[in-house]
This record gives sequence, C-alpha cells and structure tokens, in this order.
Amino acid sequence: MPWCLLPPDLIELQLGQIDLLLAMYPDDIKIDESSQSLIEKLRNFENNTEASAVECQFKSNPPSVSMLLRVYISCESAGDRSLDLDLVVPFTYEGNVPPEEPPIVKVRVIQPAWLSRIATSQLMADIPADEDLLGTIEHIKEAASQDLYLSPMNSAEKHTADVDSSLVRVWFYFPSISTRSKRDDFITYAPSYALTGFLYAGKPGLLCVEGGSQAIDDYMKFIKTESWGDIPAHHKKVSERYRESQDIKRSFPDMMEITDMVGERRGQRANRGDMKAMEEWLTERGLGDAFAKVLM
Repeated sequence: MPWCLLPPDLIELQLGQIDLLLAMYPDDIKIDESSQSLIEKLRNFENNTEASAVECQFKSNPPSVSMLLRVYISCESAGDRSLDLDLVVPFTYEGNVPPEEPPIVKVRVIQPAWLSRIATSQLMADIPADEDLLGTIEHIKEAASQDLYLSPMNSAEKHTADVDSSLVRVWFYFPSISTRSKRDDFITYAPSYALTGFLYAGKPGLLCVEGGSQAIDDYMKFIKTESWGDIPAHHKKVSERYRESQDIKRSFPDMMEITDMVGERRGQRANRGDMKAMEEWLTERGLGDAFAKVLM
C-alpha cells in the first residue's frame, strides 16, 4: 500500500521520542549506522512543509528508525537481569489524510536466556495497546520482574499441565490470508503454546488449533498484537467459527501449513483454495463434520 512521509510536526515528535530515550538510556541504547543516517535526514526535514518533495529520497522503503534498548530488571530473590527490546520508530502513514498523532513505536521483546519462550510471548501479548512508549517499557520491566520467579522449565511444565486439563479444538476462518511472514508466524509460535493443528492459506483461509483453551486464546492474542502489529485493524479479519470441547483428542502431531499439500490452487494469483479437496482431506482424518460448520 502507498505510504506518505509524516508531516513535519509529527516527524519532530517522533524524533523527540528518540532524543528522550537517548537522554534516559545513554549507555544502553544502540542505533545502527543506517538509522543514524536516517535520523539526520529527518532532522533536516522537520521544517520542510513540502514533505512529499523529499519522499523520493527514501525510494521504495518507508523510513523507520530501529534501536536496540537494554533495560535492567531487579528482583530480590533472583538478582538483577537484563532484557533487550527491539524498538522501531515509524515515520510514515498510509491513506490520504495525515494522522493527528504520530504512529506508535513498535516494541518487541527479544527472548533472554532466563525467560521461557512461552513467558516471552505472553509478555508481548500483555502489553497494553493504548500505552505510550515509556509506559510500555515500564510495563515490560514490571511484568518481567514477576516472571523471574519462573524458570523456563517450570513455565513450560505449568503451561503443558494447563493444556492437558482443557484440550479443545478451535477452527478459525480468514476471508484471505497470503503474506508469507504472517503465515510462518502461526507455525513458528504454536509450539510455545503447546498447540497442534494446521493452516490452509489463500482465499479463503482456514486455521485449526488444538490445545488448551486459554493457550489458544493467548496464542491468537499474541499473533494479532505482535505478528499483525503492522497491519491496519480493518485488515485483521479472522473469526472463530467452531470450538470443540467434548472428548477431544489431538488429530495432528504438530502445527503445520498444508496450503500446497491439499488440492490445486486456482485464480489469477493461484490463491483460490480447493474447498472440495479440503473437505475430503478433513474427512480422511475424521474431521469432516467440522468442514460444514466452519465453511458453510
């Protein structure tokens, strides 16, 4: 989708957030050379009222500044630990009307050795959506200090116990899902939540997830807030169509993508799914009844 450079006043606000972080964390923040160069360019644009005239200097890449911030977390029983945060400050917007407020700074928690993958994912999923940058950093520090009490093994064992006690199978429907990175994240993050199932991408798309009821809800929340964090809200179209909860046994050994395994792709971009083949594939696995409830 076409992008536009932020108006000068919003560029100034974004640069102000960067300057504040540099003042607060002078020894704990790293900015690579390309981002440093971009900051200098943007400083020269602050007073330029014809922002569109300089957008061509960024070619096809929407300008954003990446930073790595290290924060320190104290806990009486576990000692001090550090946590790295990947920060991305955007300087563009989409659409015809400039925003009144600057876009939010994207924050991603980089998993440390002392925190389990599950806990790291949960830490990301629990970040308040309406918090400002400094509030988000403080929230992460406070929440992470509580997780210091849990070793990676204990956290995983607790999550697995929760899964075993409330196994469900949930079916999600997408009008369309095609972006490779978004599809990969469904597969990559599922083991962190002890989930199995499959993703069938295209128009339409289908996601089947087996595991603990709360784990599935947390997983989908994490995907929507982290993996889909850069997608406009009106494009995040996914709906839960069917939740099986009685006498459920896993039908899949892991989480996998079956897009290229079932049927033939149709349409100009080969993104139209073969629903008849999908129905047969599910029937072979004893899940044929679900097809009618999810897709009809």
